[in-house]
Amino acid sequence: MARNMTRDLTQGSPMKLLIGFSLPLLGGFLFQQLYSFVDTAIVGRFLGYDALAAVGSTGSLNFLINGFCMGMCGGFAIPIAQAKGAQNETELRRFVMHSVYLCAAFAIGLALLTGFGTPWMLKMMNTQTELMAMAAAYIQPVFFAIPATVLYNMAAGVMRSLGDSRTPMLAIVLAALMNIALDLLFIIVFHMGVFGAALATVISQLTSGLFCLWVLMHKFPELKMQPDDRRIRKPFVRRLLSMGLPFGLQYSITAIGSVTVTIAVNGLGTIAVAAVTAAGKLSMLFNIVIDALASAMATFAGQNVGAKKLDRIKQGLTSASIVGSIYCVIALVIIIFGGKAMVSLFVDAEDPAVIAEVLDKAQHFLVVNAALYIPLLFVNLLRFTIQGVGFTTVAMTAGLMELIGRAFVAMVLVPFFGYNAAVWANPVAWLMADFFLFPFLFTALRWLQNRLLLTGQATQSPKEYRAAHPEI
Repeated sequence: MARNMTRDLTQGSPMKLLIGFSLPLLGGFLFQQLYSFVDTAIVGRFLGYDALAAVGSTGSLNFLINGFCMGMCGGFAIPIAQAKGAQNETELRRFVMHSVYLCAAFAIGLALLTGFGTPWMLKMMNTQTELMAMAAAYIQPVFFAIPATVLYNMAAGVMRSLGDSRTPMLAIVLAALMNIALDLLFIIVFHMGVFGAALATVISQLTSGLFCLWVLMHKFPELKMQPDDRRIRKPFVRRLLSMGLPFGLQYSITAIGSVTVTIAVNGLGTIAVAAVTAAGKLSMLFNIVIDALASAMATFAGQNVGAKKLDRIKQGLTSASIVGSIYCVIALVIIIFGGKAMVSLFVDAEDPAVIAEVLDKAQHFLVVNAALYIPLLFVNLLRFTIQGVGFTTVAMTAGLMELIGRAFVAMVLVPFFGYNAAVWANPVAWLMADFFLFPFLFTALRWLQNRLLLTGQATQSPKEYRAAHPEI
């Protein structure tokens, strides 16, 4: 029974496999965004747009820290996926065990560092004085609960590497429903303010992490550790760190770019902050299809590079690009005609003029970003594919390109053009990352094929491979 929970992505139609693997991921991301969406909506509707702006002002900082944790766990999952593709269960168990050790160490250290350092970080973010107390009340509990976030991401990453994308989805559904219920309880009934929203998030994340951990321990017999698997081995530590740290730093580098934009937007006033917060949350909801396809490609690429089937990686990337591009066009149409109505769910204020201004600014942000969702699609697909085949350090450079793009807009354009420039920060970052990722992907696949040919492990001759991949 437990064996059926895993999925072999090295055989069968790449299109069918990616869609089938992406659907549970999509469901999980949907519910993950749903409880973030509801969290923001409840804060905005019941606590006012000042509270919404306070929570929104912590978004980039939250992504900076927790994004590193998510990226690190995702990087640790790459050698696990490759061991799965190579059918090496001994390495599989040991990579999982070493991931547990490393995740625990990083989680505790980051929780203490960021939890106690919250006031200083909010000041560095140029958080407005009137929002400082509420922003700290929200983000500090989230930082102290980093181990709960890491627990879920580590366990979910292991399961996805083994081909099980369904269980992490169920965990997120459980967390989303719990978060919504606790939001209503803590904010509306107990009047706990933004601290109640943070507490609801922390409890929900811990529950989802414990659920995933229980499933891993009881439903995956291939992960039953032997005494020798628990011994710390330097090669496994080095391999995991070489994958996890660049992956995590990539998220953080991307987040630093977002932080520069947040600092710039914070200087434009509370209305601009509220508009970007509401539009950003809605945009993240639309981006879950792209995120699901990209995450599926990471596992697909990891398993197939482990199985020495490089030709399938390009086939999978083509399939994901077709599906994703169709979705991006549909998303743009929906946002053009319904974006403002959806943003209105987040906003409540006594002054109708304030509401109208927030909605107009948020709609402007959404349309500009949605018009360039296809470049975003390729940023994620190419980056996750490159990471899946093991080039995490180089893929991190794409995050640096995004940082440069966002920083340029925030520091050079926003001071002169204000909010109209701020809405272009993400699209500029995506385009700059694509200019780097496209040529490197082909270089990476060619290098891997040459390495396999030299070691006698290639599944195609040089002539066959060049005929099948003339662009490489």
